[in-house]
Amino acid sequence: MFSARVLAGAPLALVMLALSGCSSLWNCTDTTAERGEAGVRVRVVDTSGRPLGVTAEVVDWRLDPHPQVPAEGDQVHFHFRFDGADAGGQTGPGVDACAVDKERVALACQTVYAYQAFGPHGSHTGDEWLPVEHPEQVAGVLMIPNDQSYDGRTCEADIKDGGGPHPPERAVGGDQL
Repeated sequence: MFSARVLAGAPLALVMLALSGCSSLWNCTDTTAERGEAGVRVRVVDTSGRPLGVTAEVVDWRLDPHPQVPAEGDQVHFHFRFDGADAGGQTGPGVDACAVDKERVALACQTVYAYQAFGPHGSHTGDEWLPVEHPEQVAGVLMIPNDQSYDGRTCEADIKDGGGPHPPERAVGGDQL
């Protein structure tokens, strides 16, 4: 009698487990956005490729010794601007900025965020340094339009709440832009 009741209630228990989030049958899918075309001025896009209404731009760049480590030689010192971003103290959006050679091969990259570009008197500019091994090879600094500020959970990290679109891998030295 006991085993008949258990067997009769088993399908109901499985449905309740699935609805409560305890099922291992989650349909979790990660997707990675395609890297956009790098440029001196780019329209920042989300993980679906839709414009965010923000532009990021390299205003200027030059080779200089960093004032805190002048013995390390010249580094790329660049100024950038974000237009259309909210100055409310949030971190995003952020884009990769890369020093490139004449063939658009990245020599060094780092992510810069809109919150870094709110200089004095509303100038909406910021500056950063990129250490490069061979400064004589630098031909310019480019921005990649993909917003890197979204850090959603992956399916591997969280099968229940992970998944969905993710930014492309961050740019690194050696990437062709």
